[in-house]
Amino acid sequence: MWRADGPNLVFQGDNLPVMAALPGGSFRLLYLDPPFNTGRRQRREQLVTRRDEHGDRIGFHGLTYASIREHALAYDDAFADYWGFLGPRLEHARRLLADDGTLYLHLDYREAHYAKVVLDGLFGREAFVNELIWAYDYGARTTKRWPAKHDTILVYAKTPGHYYFDAAAVDREPYMAPGLVTPAKAKRGKLPTDVWWHTIVSPTGKEKTGYPTQKPEGVIRRIVQASSAPGDWVADFFAGSGTLGAVAGALGRRFVLADSHPDAIAIMRRRLEPYQPQFL
Repeated sequence: MWRADGPNLVFQGDNLPVMAALPGGSFRLLYLDPPFNTGRRQRREQLVTRRDEHGDRIGFHGLTYASIREHALAYDDAFADYWGFLGPRLEHARRLLADDGTLYLHLDYREAHYAKVVLDGLFGREAFVNELIWAYDYGARTTKRWPAKHDTILVYAKTPGHYYFDAAAVDREPYMAPGLVTPAKAKRGKLPTDVWWHTIVSPTGKEKTGYPTQKPEGVIRRIVQASSAPGDWVADFFAGSGTLGAVAGALGRRFVLADSHPDAIAIMRRRLEPYQPQFL
């Protein structure tokens, strides 16, 4: 099992018991990129509120409310099943974060707005840090609506107003209009905003592992650079092809990964070999 002075770890199997067995406060950074359709039947819950003078939410006229998780989530079965699956994992994610740690939850447009409500309930609205938009321009298009070409990454701090963030460590990017800034600034580049233009993993590039939901190292590198320091522990419990581990290892961070799919484990055995993880 995990030790602060132990090796990098990769777990094969359901991530819920893995997360439950890890000690609280172990990680400065958690990146979660869960699947959309889990195919699981789980307990349904919803976040509601009630009046409470000591509550964690402020409404109209300054009235305060307390967040409550109750049964009977409406909408549709797929939605309820998904959040019944993901909710307990997000609860463990908060527990596993260090006091100055940060969660990055990567979703598509179908679930991001629901996730914001759930995370506000788990972490508190004041713990919200950013809504990041990863925009790309590749793949099939529709002529019946605006083509969906972005993912959403929600960023929450374990402790509101107290989290690690090193903007100076982040790779800079070119100005979109370099003629509007000085040559020195154009050469240096600018710090990224909350909209990240970055291509997907090229089907013919050397980064490609063959895993269908692989995320580009450039996107994950930005997250690791900003929200962790060399030597820190970071984790991804929906690891897929192991991109977080590959980036973390190259940047001198230590990692814990988990995935249930045998193909993902096989890819990670090859890809992460330089960082000598222990497979469990």
